[in-house]
Amino acid sequence: MHGFSRLGNGRANGVSPPLSTTPSPPSSPRFRHSRSKNASFGSRSPKLHTFAERLVYIVLSAVYRKRGVLLFAPLVYISGMLLYMGSLSLEVVAPVVVVKPAPPGSTYRSPQVFEKLRPFMQDDGNHSSNALMTAWHVKSHQSWKHCVNQSISQAGYSELPRSNGFLIIEANGGLNQQRLSICDAVAVAGLLNATLVIPMFHLNSVWRDSRVKAWSSPTYYIQKVLPKLLQMGAVRIAPFSNRLAQAVPSSIQGLRCLANYEALRFSQPIRTLAEKMVDRMVKNSSMSGGKYVSVHLRFEKDMVAFSCCIYDGGEEEKREMDIARERGWRGKFNKTGRIIRPGAIRMDGKCPLTPLEVGMMLRGMGFDNTTSVYIAAGKIYKAEKFMAPLRQLFPLLETKETLALPEELAPFKGHSSRLAALDYTVCLNSEVFVTTQGGNFPHFLMGHRRYFFGGHAKTIKPDKRKLALLFDSPNIRWEYFKRQMQEMLHHSDLKGIEMKKPSSSLYTFPIPDCMCKQVEPGKSDRSTPIII
Repeated sequence: MHGFSRLGNGRANGVSPPLSTTPSPPSSPRFRHSRSKNASFGSRSPKLHTFAERLVYIVLSAVYRKRGVLLFAPLVYISGMLLYMGSLSLEVVAPVVVVKPAPPGSTYRSPQVFEKLRPFMQDDGNHSSNALMTAWHVKSHQSWKHCVNQSISQAGYSELPRSNGFLIIEANGGLNQQRLSICDAVAVAGLLNATLVIPMFHLNSVWRDSRVKAWSSPTYYIQKVLPKLLQMGAVRIAPFSNRLAQAVPSSIQGLRCLANYEALRFSQPIRTLAEKMVDRMVKNSSMSGGKYVSVHLRFEKDMVAFSCCIYDGGEEEKREMDIARERGWRGKFNKTGRIIRPGAIRMDGKCPLTPLEVGMMLRGMGFDNTTSVYIAAGKIYKAEKFMAPLRQLFPLLETKETLALPEELAPFKGHSSRLAALDYTVCLNSEVFVTTQGGNFPHFLMGHRRYFFGGHAKTIKPDKRKLALLFDSPNIRWEYFKRQMQEMLHHSDLKGIEMKKPSSSLYTFPIPDCMCKQVEPGKSDRSTPIII
């Protein structure tokens, strides 16, 4: 018998090998097992034409031999998928960026809201009564009258004692900051039994005593200032702003009341022109019985810049506001670590209302396009753009520039406090006053209006947090918007008569220090303007 050769029959080339007489040793079981596997896979190497086929072949070979199964299993899956897709090319996939929507009330969308509500505003104005005639509801038991002279006479100021010396103050700031300084100085002079020298305005101090701390109590003046007054014969406090506490004895409060509401008057040139302007507003308001609305609009360029709020002016607005902030406040807004969040500022109700927003608010409250409106303001930022929609809503709109003749305004040009005094007087005589941003102007004006209108401020003080939400809703329904505005007007009516709290200002809340309860409500004489 011939032994079986591991080399096969040797006929691959057609040559018969010589027969061997020596048997080959038997192959080991392990070798036979391995050979059988290879034989089962195929004794010939396949023709591999592409890189993909070669890669799959190598991977499958490794898997078949049970070597690196766990390592290459994912590659098998990926390779199969790539072959199925017909490509092995690798592409860089851009990461998906998820942009969170802005919180409600953080974005200026008032123009979009206006476009949605404008047809309804126009239609509604033709079928409803003017809110100017029904805005306020003063009950008889809530009526008050001013009684400053009575409180002063009861305090025993009929005869003045010998003066302890002279009190000299410097009244700085704007119109109403100066008013505050003067009235408080009158009260301090009464407290110290000093003669108040006519205050100086915006003058540099050549010499000055130690400064009096802010919101000082009467005790502080008696213990610290009076000894110096008696020693020197005169005391100068400069600047004199917010130097007297709000809570003082009634006799001192009476002097404040007398100074602010009765004694202090604008100069005669201001009074003369202001009276003409009020008369013209009353005549222009004949359709509403001489009643008109006044608005203190704080949308000047410096106010917009200081607020850090964003409107719809894009890059141009940003560049202008950055320049205005740097020019006015010299790096205050660029300090290291300071983070400005315009959206949060708007949601908090601290953004100045635009003329458009004021107009939509008033129309929602029920003031129709026959309402005469007076705008008290400085130079409005981009007035041509922002004032146009307000004029569409209220064609009978006036400012001091349109109400007074150019030659009448000429002596006041360049004097901001004098121009503010004209605005103050016209606003004081309006049936409805609207405050939009706070500050001394509306605070003092609300006090004067309460003093002259039986205790009621007749002032709309809008909820600007709620307005931010409503003006950020382009799909808002007119009926819902109108209901929200009318509730806001009703709330202002309820807060019209308000008692002074211990920490509040007498110049905003004259009740009860400057006013007394009256049995029957008095009627304001609208034929005679209130000129202060």
